[in-house]
Amino acid sequence: MRSPLPMKRRDLLGAGIAAASIGALGSIAPASAEPIAPHALIEYSASEIAAMIRTRKVSAREVVDACYARIDAVNPRINAVVAQCRARAYAEAGQADALLAQGRLLGPLHGVPFTAKDSLDTAGVVSTGGTLGRKDFVPGRDATAIARVRAAGAILLGKTNTPEFTLGGGARETYNLLHGQTYNPYGEGYLCSGSSGGAGAIVAAAGAYFDIGSDYGGSIRGPAFANGIAGIKPTYGRVPRTGHIVGYGGPFDNFQEIGPLARRVADLSLILPIIMGPDDSDAAMAPVPLGDPAQVDLSKLRIAWYIDNGSIRVSREVQAMIERCVGYFTKLGCKARQDRPPRFKELADARAAFSGADGREFMRRLMRKHGTTQPSPGLNIKGSELPSSEFTRLCEQMDAIKSEQLAWFEQYDLILCPVTWRAPQKVTSEYLMPPEWGAGYGGMTSEYNTTGWPAGVVRAGTSKDSPGLPLGIHVVAQPWRDDIVLAALAHIEKQTGGWRMPGI
Repeated sequence: MRSPLPMKRRDLLGAGIAAASIGALGSIAPASAEPIAPHALIEYSASEIAAMIRTRKVSAREVVDACYARIDAVNPRINAVVAQCRARAYAEAGQADALLAQGRLLGPLHGVPFTAKDSLDTAGVVSTGGTLGRKDFVPGRDATAIARVRAAGAILLGKTNTPEFTLGGGARETYNLLHGQTYNPYGEGYLCSGSSGGAGAIVAAAGAYFDIGSDYGGSIRGPAFANGIAGIKPTYGRVPRTGHIVGYGGPFDNFQEIGPLARRVADLSLILPIIMGPDDSDAAMAPVPLGDPAQVDLSKLRIAWYIDNGSIRVSREVQAMIERCVGYFTKLGCKARQDRPPRFKELADARAAFSGADGREFMRRLMRKHGTTQPSPGLNIKGSELPSSEFTRLCEQMDAIKSEQLAWFEQYDLILCPVTWRAPQKVTSEYLMPPEWGAGYGGMTSEYNTTGWPAGVVRAGTSKDSPGLPLGIHVVAQPWRDDIVLAALAHIEKQTGGWRMPGI
């Protein structure tokens, strides 16, 4: 069996089973004599805590301890972490500290604690995907993205909640029959979005330094918006889906991407190069290098921005936030114009029809595959099968629109736009998604799953409509220009301050 990482990437990152020498990551300092309070430790970014561990200002065990203490304090209120692996995490922290004492480093994430969305397989740790049929399922190997961050030294704390199969939360967003409802750490009883809702909630609440999530129609970007953190859906073909409950293959393949969620944009730039690249399993992956965000000349970006998706207009406070973010770039000398991709609503409507063209047999196959007989109430498993002629027509229609939109994008480098049309709302008693939610929410994010373009979110404001709840900005770039997304997110974060510790 080949390694999940090409050898050149392993050498570059200093990852792998055997510990690598420190190399370019910096020398190891003597252990600090001045302890750092646990409450202070959890507020650092993944990049900062990695440097602190590497320079022995703090031990990996102290950091793991601080994270579990925080999880114990907040998880009873937000229900974000649904499985833990404490004994293994502490053992790995001890190993990480012992290696540092010997002058050896696993990689750039050495000793950094993280969580993983429960839809991703984790070796030796229960991985349910939010479905009853997998309530006791323990995989024998990690999903590719999980294997790569662990090989780079990261320590898995546990799994984060997701709606069933990542697709069945409905109006409750991150909810399933197995683990229940996940809540927003910034407001009691508020939605945390989905489907990487548990990921967004625990990262925002400072219980983990980052999480690996998935995005089928906004499932990284929605939680980043609702929980006031940073997240990126990479270009389609950059990060393997191997080991995800909805993985590679099938007619809906190109909608799905895997990516990181973290409190700071710098952490996305740290993690994305580690998890990207072909893995000899996901056949849709391409070995395209990632540009350096630090080399992006922000002053020369050509920007398009919009405040509606052709069917619903955003709230006044979301509009004002988008306009402020546009101003952060025009002050640099950027040219900005109010514009959006052509046939935007038509593409969203075509995808919606295409996704149900098999009469939802795709969903029923997932249930049968994993032994689930009782679906969560938000999982849509009913539908009317369309004739094959209509199915192929929808394929052709979507491809034609994507080509037209790509040609349109040649005149711009960046799009600034809504994630959704309003601030996070209270958890509803309903399970099924109201029609207006689908038009306003999914259509604003799923557009960029259909095109495969890279898209990210960072906190850019605070709501008055839903007092104290975060607001985030949606940033999109041309295919394979994830570096531009990361650079733009970092610029916005610098202007707004980005993530803020919730009062929970």
